Amino acid sequence: MSVVIAVANQKGGVGKTTTCINLVAALEGQRNRVLLVDMDPQGNTTSGLGIDKKTLPHTIYDLLVGKVQDVGQVLVKARPKLDLLPANINLVGAELELVEMFPREQQLKNHIATVRDRYNYIVIDCPPSLGLLTVNALTAADAVLVPVQAEYYALEGLMQLMTTLGLVCKSSNPDLRLAGVFITMFDSRTQLSKQVRDEVEWYFREDFLKTIIPRNVRLSEAPSYGATIFEYDKRSKGANGYRLLAQELTKRLESQAWKDGTIGRL
Repeated sequence: MSVVIAVANQKGGVGKTTTCINLVAALEGQRNRVLLVDMDPQGNTTSGLGIDKKTLPHTIYDLLVGKVQDVGQVLVKARPKLDLLPANINLVGAELELVEMFPREQQLKNHIATVRDRYNYIVIDCPPSLGLLTVNALTAADAVLVPVQAEYYALEGLMQLMTTLGLVCKSSNPDLRLAGVFITMFDSRTQLSKQVRDEVEWYFREDFLKTIIPRNVRLSEAPSYGATIFEYDKRSKGANGYRLLAQELTKRLESQAWKDGTIGRL
């Protein structure tokens, strides 16, 4: 049975999509079968893997609103061991259409359940908001992974997200856990980056992941070529960061402490 991980933070520009693309690539590099679910109407995860959003016959939108029932009709093979449920701007309409559906917060979970046994990991890219699309992702997930940009207002946004995660636990997914919180776009030359890292580590303690993703121009360039960082520049600092993140994350999820429930509790 796979582990379903939602990558979430309601703040935009913190590196969610970059994380999703390169984390699944690193997981695939560990010989895992991986499914990536694009739940952001911008569809940047889809285009970042080199897939043309405009020519797709079906997207995750069609699944969520019931226009397509079979996940296989939407799946796109992005890499040898990496499948994608793609998205485009049509997904904007799903927020309104889901309101009329029941159970509206479990539509994604129900579809993922039909293919879970095919994969080792399923990673969901959440939109930078706390609407029904994000709630669907968090309801479908076993754990949530939170990227935090090393900037001044990082902790303020994190507190809002933690409140939302608590509400989802109470209402639709009592088993949801915290896969970890980690720092992105870290600039070792600035004192601010170091202060943010230290504050986030102090607050989350055992749920803080030690891997830090540096600010790296190669990470920014790769999506414009429809490539992961490992395809674009596997020797870059960005590639090394996501390789280490995948290793740390899988070690945590396979640890006895995770299995016992002594870490990651919300």
